[in-house]
Amino acid sequence: MEKKDAKIRIDKLKQEIDFHRYQYHVNDRESLSPAALDSLKIELFRLENEFPELITSDSPTQRVAGEALPKFQKVTHTRPMISLYDAFSEEDMQDWEQRNLNYAEANGLRIKADDSYYCELKLDGLAANLRYERGLFVQGATRGDGKVGEDITMNLRTIESLPLRLRRPEKKELLAIGLDSDDITSFYHLLDDGIIEVRGETIMAKKTLVDLNVVYARDGKTLLANTRNGAAGSLRQLDPKVAAERKLDFYAYDLLLGDYSRGEIVATRSAADALVELLGFRRVRHNQECADLKAVFSFQRHWEKKKENLPFFIDGVVVKYNRLRLWEELGTVGKAPRYMMAYKFSAEQATTKLLDIVWQLGRTGALTPTAILEPVKVGGVTIGRSTLHNLDEIKRLDLRLGDTVIIERAGDVIPKVVAVLANLRSGKEQVIKAPKVCPRCGSKVERSGEEVAYRCLNKSCYAVALRRLMHFVSKPALDIEGLGPKIIEQLVGEGLLEDAADIFALRREDLIGLEGFAEKKADKLIAAIALKKDLPLARFLFALGVLHIGEESASTLAQALARRLPRDKYSPHDLWLTAKAVSAEEWMNLDDIGPVVAQSLAAFWQAPESEELLSKFSRLGVLLSAPVLTGGSLQGKSFVLTGSLRGLTRQEAKDKIKARGGKTKESVGRSLDYIIVGEEPGSKLAEAQKLGVKILTEEEFIKLVE
Repeated sequence: MEKKDAKIRIDKLKQEIDFHRYQYHVNDRESLSPAALDSLKIELFRLENEFPELITSDSPTQRVAGEALPKFQKVTHTRPMISLYDAFSEEDMQDWEQRNLNYAEANGLRIKADDSYYCELKLDGLAANLRYERGLFVQGATRGDGKVGEDITMNLRTIESLPLRLRRPEKKELLAIGLDSDDITSFYHLLDDGIIEVRGETIMAKKTLVDLNVVYARDGKTLLANTRNGAAGSLRQLDPKVAAERKLDFYAYDLLLGDYSRGEIVATRSAADALVELLGFRRVRHNQECADLKAVFSFQRHWEKKKENLPFFIDGVVVKYNRLRLWEELGTVGKAPRYMMAYKFSAEQATTKLLDIVWQLGRTGALTPTAILEPVKVGGVTIGRSTLHNLDEIKRLDLRLGDTVIIERAGDVIPKVVAVLANLRSGKEQVIKAPKVCPRCGSKVERSGEEVAYRCLNKSCYAVALRRLMHFVSKPALDIEGLGPKIIEQLVGEGLLEDAADIFALRREDLIGLEGFAEKKADKLIAAIALKKDLPLARFLFALGVLHIGEESASTLAQALARRLPRDKYSPHDLWLTAKAVSAEEWMNLDDIGPVVAQSLAAFWQAPESEELLSKFSRLGVLLSAPVLTGGSLQGKSFVLTGSLRGLTRQEAKDKIKARGGKTKESVGRSLDYIIVGEEPGSKLAEAQKLGVKILTEEEFIKLVE
């Protein structure tokens, strides 16, 4: 696939995944099966791996799914609960290992020849973080968006396998798993007077699901669909009695020891796994240290064959570097770690019939073919639809209506048409052709230039306008509280919204009387909209939905335009006047802006409807805030923080560095410029001293930035 085609597909995947993720994780509504949603995510991940320059910070692969629900108190995690990248083959795992070796070499790190891996069965449940203070369980939270989760303490307390007070291991037990006397002293200090956090998976056993459904069927209750939904549904509701009757289990998979970095007290993941058991937690006893990838492959193949014998469901193996110090050194890429990988089980296939093709309309007017299939179970999930990407893919497969096709779910997550069984044709099959008119508005459809996609030429097409409005208020764009997809569709249907600027023209009296809108809800939405009248320039540029412009590109454009508009605030019309004067050739001078994107930008700013829209925003009082320009006093300098700061939070310190053009890192390396040292610094200080990195106290750092 060419880069421009990949960009179109990536944009569509991101929008679709974000919508369904929001429905599931925030609204508790499954608008798409988990397997189908995962299939979109895996396709996106693979495309981004092939075209890493197209990765943007708003991509679902760069963030952990979900947000804290308003009905639960929000909990900020002390360290992010990261998601994992997936591998589906031995080649994928070998590529992962080589990427880490390359990264280590480029950053002056050392992966030892005898560095082993630790393999853990990948449980299928709901991740949770448990906080213990002075050995007592005080709080439990869901993963949420990775940074902020939901307080589900009362529900977690109902799980009998979860200790309410940590067990105190004997010194000889700690010595047996590799801790030395100093480490044991530090550990006991945390156990007696500090904070210990344990992370793990909350699951429902297979037998529990069967037993509960027998009771529910007898009582006329709705049956549980599967163990994952049973576990997640138990913990993400308000009545602890429901969680208690579900008889859930908790299996630990990570250990955070106060402010100590991983590897300081406990050296290896295998030792940490043993330690959580000493503390009173259930762990997966089948987890195993593997000397190399060959042993990893053997472990994964064994459990793929034996998974049905387990009391719980698994969908693969999580492979981690065993030496925990490497975790700190390798760090993360995007929102996922370099030091571990989810190695999924192999693909499953089934045959079914292609019944129809429907063409889905995206916000840019592009039409994407979707296969409507005779429903078939693949890997335990009923599949009735599959994306076909574009007409070129249909031609490549020689796919016809009525064909018998092979559906594959790679790694238990991706449903796709992989082949046609042409020998089974009866002669009644029909060739699939591109649509001539838009299925929504009936306007002409055209394939422009060398683009793969066919597009609706009607810029006022209802479906396109609706998608643009939904994009405009999405989380990485304006993020207006209370203005989700359903409300947008309702307001469009009522004739209150024709374009994005109309959002700022809404009045209280426009809303009161509409279905679902009482005075309080109307006032709340109008107030939320008013808060967005002063917008960061980068968010506004992304929200406009210019073809090929993602969140990262919008930040690049904001920097460039802010230099041409040297004021703190300006109107959207001023922005239009400035941007209109920039040629496609000038746009191409910016980082990561190629010819296709440059032409798209030039066409957008030259279009009369763009002037009309930007002027309308200005008349309605919208103001744009200039970004902090890069190239400040710390431009090109890198910093690591260690220990507790007195006058600043870590985030405040990082914001000050970034605002002045600097960068922050999580690990010490030869390329590091400064290490900022607070109270009770960790091992990073000693590493920095060995490498001759300049050391700053908190006071010296404040002087540097002020």
